[in-house]
Amino acid sequence: MVLIAFAAVYVLWGSTYFFIRIGVETIPPFVLAGIRHVAIGLIFYPLFRFQSKEKPTPAQWRTTIITGLLLLLCGNGALSWAETRVPSGIASLLVATVSLWMVILDWLRPGGCRPTARVFIGFVLGFAGITLLVGPSHLGGSERVNPLGAVVLILGSLAWAAGSIYSRHHPVPHSPLLGVAMQSLAGGAGLWIVAAATGELHQFHPAQVTLRSWL
Repeated sequence: MVLIAFAAVYVLWGSTYFFIRIGVETIPPFVLAGIRHVAIGLIFYPLFRFQSKEKPTPAQWRTTIITGLLLLLCGNGALSWAETRVPSGIASLLVATVSLWMVILDWLRPGGCRPTARVFIGFVLGFAGITLLVGPSHLGGSERVNPLGAVVLILGSLAWAAGSIYSRHHPVPHSPLLGVAMQSLAGGAGLWIVAAATGELHQFHPAQVTLRSWL
């Protein structure tokens, strides 16, 4: 089961970067992310509220709203926007900085865990890899990555790490999938607000979306 779970993470999580890149070809990025997460929230919340028989508390709502905004609005929204400028393969590698940010944030939080020497070595190697990836072409031997897209991806990864650390130390529903639904409602609502504020909703015309992007 552990091997199957890892395989699912690699295939499903890994493919999402490629599919987002296809989606943003004809769907504005915040609209795309908003559609995805609001749909998940509207379907999952009543389903898992009924299945779990759990009534979320105000504290649990507060946690899931904060984490939903950090993970989905700031994290996934940034990813969707950046993929209009950065190839999906590069985006997936830059998002790997989540693990590096989690080391820093878990260390800096009150009562945090100081990284071991091995973690420090991995941390340095990880950021060295990012430097090779997005630095000057003569350094990494590859084409120059759009710097704004790279910065947005790294900041989005920081937000994702912050949301992940926050959720570990604050009340969440006992049902993980109910928590996902609550996060999706909060993050999806935030994405729609940003889409409206940036003019994406006004520019969005479903008839102009290709079948490829819808799928």
